[in-house]
Formats: sequence, C-alpha cells, structure tokens
Amino acid sequence: MSASCHIFAPVHGSFSTPRTTLVHMLSLKRLTRLGFSILIFAGFFSGNSVNAQDGKTLFQTNCASCHQVHKKLTGPALAGVEERWPNKKNLYSWIRNSAAFLKTGDPYANNLYNEYNKVAMNQFTAFTDKEIDAILGYIKSVPAPGTGPAVAGDPVGAPAEEGDNTLLFGVLTLILAVVALTLLQVNSNLRKMADEKDGIDPEKPVSFFKNKSNIAFLAIILFLIGGYFTTRGAMNLGRSTDYQPVQPIYYSHKVHAGVNQINCQYCHIGVYQGKQATIPSVNICMNCHMAINEYKGEKMYTEDGKEVDGTAEIKKLYKYAGFVEGKPWDANNAKPIEWVRIHNLPDHVYFNHAQHVKAGQVQCQTCHGEIQKMGEVKQFSNLSMGWCVNCHRETKVQFKDNGFYSIYEKYHQDLKSGKMDSTKGVTVEKIGGTECQKCHY
Repeated sequence: MSASCHIFAPVHGSFSTPRTTLVHMLSLKRLTRLGFSILIFAGFFSGNSVNAQDGKTLFQTNCASCHQVHKKLTGPALAGVEERWPNKKNLYSWIRNSAAFLKTGDPYANNLYNEYNKVAMNQFTAFTDKEIDAILGYIKSVPAPGTGPAVAGDPVGAPAEEGDNTLLFGVLTLILAVVALTLLQVNSNLRKMADEKDGIDPEKPVSFFKNKSNIAFLAIILFLIGGYFTTRGAMNLGRSTDYQPVQPIYYSHKVHAGVNQINCQYCHIGVYQGKQATIPSVNICMNCHMAINEYKGEKMYTEDGKEVDGTAEIKKLYKYAGFVEGKPWDANNAKPIEWVRIHNLPDHVYFNHAQHVKAGQVQCQTCHGEIQKMGEVKQFSNLSMGWCVNCHRETKVQFKDNGFYSIYEKYHQDLKSGKMDSTKGVTVEKIGGTECQKCHY
C-alpha cells in the first residue's frame, strides 16, 4: 500500500507502516495550517489591492483640489454632473482634455469655461472609461449636506456591470477558510484514530494562546496591521489640510479679493517676482485704511458663527500701525502684525511662486482654493509630493510665445511646424518638472 493511502487505512484495515503514516499526517497538518495562513493573507491583501483605485481615491487624488461634490470651488460642484451633460461621451472627452474639447464649439462646455473665468481644467488623458465611471459613481454616492448617509445600494465605485471584485474575493476567501478549517478537523480525527490503532497515548491539547504557531501567526498579523497604519500616519505628518488658525486681526479675503476685487499681487508683492509671495506689511494695509476707518459691508462671521465687528478690526490695525485718527501718521511707530503662517513646506523642498504664477501662468486658486470666498483663510491643498507631481504631469505649460521658455527651441519649432499638437501642448513633466533636483536640493 502506498504512503498516500495510509491516511485512510483505519477505514479499510490495519496499518502496514504506522510510523510513516503518522509522519505523513503531521506533514499534512503543517501544510494545511500553512495553506490556511496563506488564504488569510491573500484575502487581506487582495481586498486592499482591489480597493486601492476605487472612485473615492481617484476623486481625492485628481479632482478634490478644484472640485467638491456639493460645493463650488475653483470649478463647479459635481453633484448631478452626468445629468447636466447631454452626451456622456462628450463628458468623457471634457474630463480627459477640456482644451481640445472646447475647440469643438460645444455650447455647454464653452459656457462652463466662461462662467469659471476661463480657468483651464487639468488634463487627464490617461483616464479610462472605467476610472471615470468610478469617479462618477463616487460622486453619486455622496449625500447632500444634512440628508444623512448614502442610501444602501447607491453606487460607491464603478457601475455594477463593471464593479470591483472585492465582495467576490471576500466570499471566496471565506469559503476557502471554511474548507481549510474542515480539513484541519478531518486531519485531527484521523490522527486520533491512528494513535488509537497503534496504542499511542493521545497528546494533551495545547490551548490556543500557548501554541507557538498561533502566537507567531498573530504577531505577524499585528505587525502588518500596525505597520500599515503607522506608515499611513507617517505619510500624513506635516500635511495640514484645512488648517485654519485664528489670526491677530480678522482679515477677510472675501471682502478684499472678492467683493472689492483687490488683485492678489497688490498685497502679496513677491508672488510675481520672487520665491516667496510675502506677507503684506502694515504700510500696504494703511495705503487704503488711512482713509477707510469704518466697515460698512455685509456682516462677517467667524468659522464658529460669531459675528465680526469689522470696524473694531480696523482699530486693531491702527494700533499695530501706531496711527491716531486726525493726526499725521509716522510709520516709524508701526510694528509688524504677528500673522500665523498657514502654508509651510519642509526645508528640503524648493518652491518658487514667480516660476508658477508668472512663467507658468498658474492661478492662485489652483493651490489655495477659492481664496476670494474665504473669510478666515485655511490650507486648501495637502501640498504633498504626490499632489505636486500629479499636477506637473497633467498641467499644460503656457509655452507658446512665452519668453521664459525660449531656451526650449525644439518645442517651439515643433509647435510652429505642427509636428507637436498645440492642443496637447507641453506639460511641466516634459521640461523636467518631475526631476528630483528641480524641487529638492
């Protein structure tokens, strides 16, 4: 009788080689345990890999810097976006390359472009239909503020016919785990029968938490779970999205940049000519507030709902400036306003405002959100490396007729000759925007 048949010998008759049978059964038990462990690991990681590119992740990575679902930012609110577009194929084309689609003369697209101050949308030419559908599915799943959680059954990722296989993998893993447990039980019973046949005293059972294999397995699981959350936490260190400190003076960008249409560069004089945007000095504030000593605009409120006395805030400015109404102002009596810094990059990161605003023609709202609608300013983008690199890969440089990029003669010639498609243009990545030394030094 072959060794493989010895396991079933108790059913048919006596064992011919009981010790060999016992060895094989112990080997089977180890293999079964190993297989069970592999199944659990496979289920754990397969579920994560499937979920890694769902609609929510795609939306937050590529869309959230300019869009929210139920609120306008740099771009329109995306709730109901499919219903607003008469043709879904056109929506796909718009998402992938809005600049090229505008040239088709589509009235809805051109009206949308004009409505949002002709701010060009980033290109996502690499998006597949399935990825776009996943994003649209996520948008549908987000409930309107105050309406409670999404209704069960609402799409969260891709449509049902093209949905991910998370549930399928989970069910299969559960079935295989049950099979593995059944095999372990069968193996245990066969071993008892073999021991009884050979007159071997049965081993005393070891409790679950005293079994070295179980302890090692649990330690590995805890290590992987702890490592996963530790890594995610470490990646978020230094990222201060939505950071909104209380400032010494309530300065409303909504009133200044929004209602009164004051250009950002009037106050932030370095944004167009240097690395830093610079914080406006007291002197710049007093250029206007020497004459404007009372606030008569619409009511202002802090984030926690408290009404702000605009005139009292102007008086705070006068105190910093050392200005007394009715008397000539001596700027030597002024002291700096201790503004709390909001946006702060690590020391090893180089960022130049002029490079982006002047040469790249990037709008302030791209990184800072709808600053012209903010009362108390908060950090809009996470300013992570992935966020910056993605922008460099997708954003088309204002390359044509831009003297700053005159050194790239080949690109200019290709654009003029038509060898390079002007609608696709030159992205930041093509001129070295993803090289490490461009931002790290």
